[in-house]
Amino acid sequence: MSDSNVENKNKEFELRGVNHVALVCEDMARTVDFYTNVLGMPLTKTIDLPGGMGQHFFFDIGGGDSLAFFWFPESEGHAPGIAAPARMVGTGSIASAHGSMNHLAFDVAAEKMEEYREKLLARGIEVTEIVNHDNSPMQASDTLTDDVFVRSMYFWDPDGVLLEFAAWTRELRPDEAQLEGVGPAQKEEYLEMQREFFEMMKRQAKKDA
Repeated sequence: MSDSNVENKNKEFELRGVNHVALVCEDMARTVDFYTNVLGMPLTKTIDLPGGMGQHFFFDIGGGDSLAFFWFPESEGHAPGIAAPARMVGTGSIASAHGSMNHLAFDVAAEKMEEYREKLLARGIEVTEIVNHDNSPMQASDTLTDDVFVRSMYFWDPDGVLLEFAAWTRELRPDEAQLEGVGPAQKEEYLEMQREFFEMMKRQAKKDA
């Protein structure tokens, strides 16, 4: 994406993107196998933490950015719906707990989306269809239109981390960032909207069956 839109510039700090994101895995050897052999990320730094506290490994995700994993001998087990979403995008709620990392999106070229989806499938990875995110009420289009701003596909890593390949398709406009944030006071209102939405999706799925 071009950075020509000065309205989207940080006026306080000259941040240069993501240095690294640190996640926690159950099995570092399995994690290395997935991220190097399935996703092709070079392993760039390995740290054995002092005093038997665990390991900290870094992978190159391109553009000078890194993905890091900790392995801690005392970590709690996998907690779907708490530490990470319990469901794949498009199959139900993708909520996770406050302070959790919901998903990690890797930026890819728009023209590579179909090719990369086929590569993941060929490696035995469960992956969603490509989603064309737009500004329609359902926020997705069956086809690639001028309103689509990003294309995405989603898949799991071995620890249940929700991963995404995402491709921006156009410049974002200032009028696309107008919604005011909501908080705990609106929780019940949003839960009711969610229940109605999922009921509608179930009815539509029965019609389509």
